[in-house]
Amino acid sequence: MTGPDGGRHLPGHIQAALNRNLERQRPPQHRDDAGRPADSAGVAWEGRDLSGGGIDGSANPLHAFDADDGTADPAWGAVLDRLAAGEAGEPEVVDTLSRMRVFAAVVPTVAEHDEHGGDKEADVAIVTLKAPDGRTALPVFTHVPALTAWHPQARPVATWMPRACLSAVDEGAELVVVDPAAERTFVVRRPAVWALAQQRDWTPAYADEALADELAAVVDLVPGLDRIGLAPGAGVASRTAAGAVLPGGGSGPELRLVAYPEAQLATAEDEAGLRLMAATLQQVLGEVPSLAEKADSVEITISR
Repeated sequence: MTGPDGGRHLPGHIQAALNRNLERQRPPQHRDDAGRPADSAGVAWEGRDLSGGGIDGSANPLHAFDADDGTADPAWGAVLDRLAAGEAGEPEVVDTLSRMRVFAAVVPTVAEHDEHGGDKEADVAIVTLKAPDGRTALPVFTHVPALTAWHPQARPVATWMPRACLSAVDEGAELVVVDPAAERTFVVRRPAVWALAQQRDWTPAYADEALADELAAVVDLVPGLDRIGLAPGAGVASRTAAGAVLPGGGSGPELRLVAYPEAQLATAEDEAGLRLMAATLQQVLGEVPSLAEKADSVEITISR
């Protein structure tokens, strides 16, 4: 979505979820009458018994990862095997990710220096990447060895994939890269990142029937255009480190729109007419809001 200032605005439900996430990350520091750290009721944390049952079988009531051994979820390798064999598509991979724990990479940073040049306050920063097209990408890892091999100084922070995607939105990242530099790397593109952040199902633009219907409705606005076809873009596929092709996990272009000219225009080989058709189509497509929301990136080809 684009606002009046020309920048991309997040949908309201994503922004609301992000705001809730940020509030959880920056809770107020309460203290009791003696100045000790306390909860919101002013009861000191000191001396409390925090034992007991936790989330998803965890022994710690504060989080779900105390028994995590840092290895990859077996479901991840299995769904990538199915993708490689043509038995699953990108939606199945993203659905698997929606239920997975991943590791974000953080590195220490110096927030301030004292008057003698020493470290006054230290902090940590989440690691981000620059994609080849210049966009910001958030790397996440399915197991700790993959993270430490990629960045030996980084510290792994366990989180659920939907929460990692909220963090990606917070960092201005439109892509989430799963296991960068590993044998099999999978890029989650912007529409899927937003879907994961909202914990809802995702359909890739090239398989979205509702989008296809919306695009079919604009055909009559383009002179010489007979119909529009949707297909996976050239950047949907990815390659393993060994060079094998995976039919998914690429960083884009995600959607290929195939423009089919009317018969008389196609057979006449009217180059000027075809250029006018293509230019008009591009202009009309810019007025379809759902295209910008559902498709990470688009390429247009003309069928001859």
